[in-house]
Amino acid sequence: MKKGILVVSFGTSHLDTLEKTISVIEKEIADRFPEASVYRAFTSGMIIRKLKRTEQIHIDTVTEALQRMSRDGIEEVIVQPTHIINGIENDRMMEDLMEHMGLFRKIRVGKPLLSSVDDYKKSIHAVMAETELAEDEMLVLMGHGTDHHANSAYPTLEYTFHALGYNQVLVGTVESFPELKNVMAKLKIAEKKKVALMPFMLVAGDHAKNDMAGEEDSWKSELEEEGYEVRVIMKGLGEFPGIRKIFMEHIETV
Repeated sequence: MKKGILVVSFGTSHLDTLEKTISVIEKEIADRFPEASVYRAFTSGMIIRKLKRTEQIHIDTVTEALQRMSRDGIEEVIVQPTHIINGIENDRMMEDLMEHMGLFRKIRVGKPLLSSVDDYKKSIHAVMAETELAEDEMLVLMGHGTDHHANSAYPTLEYTFHALGYNQVLVGTVESFPELKNVMAKLKIAEKKKVALMPFMLVAGDHAKNDMAGEEDSWKSELEEEGYEVRVIMKGLGEFPGIRKIFMEHIETV
């Protein structure tokens, strides 16, 4: 039976971070599973349209990728999302898969990054193994955030950082809870005036460059206004070998 692995990402229109994250994950999957053909899909229609308009690059939707795989004679499919949480994007992906299950003999689906207690611990160790902090510095991670109930992953993540002894780490989100103001309240309690800012997102794209590190109306500018010395770590989660390893494990255990 011809095998295929479909790697599903939210996507990014920033080609620099795309090459360092999504492309590297896909290449590692191809190297690890040479018996399978690797395909790419994005779930963000906005990003797909933007890449076509500005870069003349075509990226498949999940539906288009599944139809392409079927035409290529793939019979056995593993779908591996690079999503961080089991949120809206993952739900949409699952709906698309349910609609197209009849195209294949077998479809199996791997889990997003943070899907078990072990995943949280491994993700934290993967990030901290490669992130140097000064003694008087706090690490503030910016997650995406969602109005989906899976947003509870972000407070859980911070709690787990602390439970593992990384008390100098705080987690906030751009679009939900905890907000920057919640993070700043905790920074005040910590009484440290240096902050390292890093995205807790697969790619260091639009949110990281603008909402987190932009010169105006960003987490960086707001923290600096409050007197913090801010250092930006512009690195998506896909750049961490330990994070990529978790996605590999999710494919292997599916």
